[in-house]
Amino acid sequence: MENSENMTTLSQVMERLKERGIHREFRMNENCEMKFENSDKNYKPADLTILKTYRFEGDSNPDDSAVLYLVKDTSGNMGMIIDSYGADSNYPGQDFDKFLRDIPVEEIEDYNY
Repeated sequence: MENSENMTTLSQVMERLKERGIHREFRMNENCEMKFENSDKNYKPADLTILKTYRFEGDSNPDDSAVLYLVKDTSGNMGMIIDSYGADSNYPGQDFDKFLRDIPVEEIEDYNY
């Protein structure tokens, strides 16, 4: 994990993932359906696997906190779920949190930045 000191910001990790061809997002819509960017497919937690979790905290403001989940679906599509955490979540309500908790996690070292 030598690179962990170099990859300290959300934008740096996103750029590194983009270099590896990972640039699309999984997003939950207003109907609490998780979708892959530019797709109409609805995902259940069992359809996804979290491969890596990155947490970021703002230097000057602890409220500037975000988390990026590197996710793969059962078809091999890889993307990100990005959320600010704490009081300012991008996804209000508990549906998003429950959905995330139900996604299987398989932390792999290939994406240690």
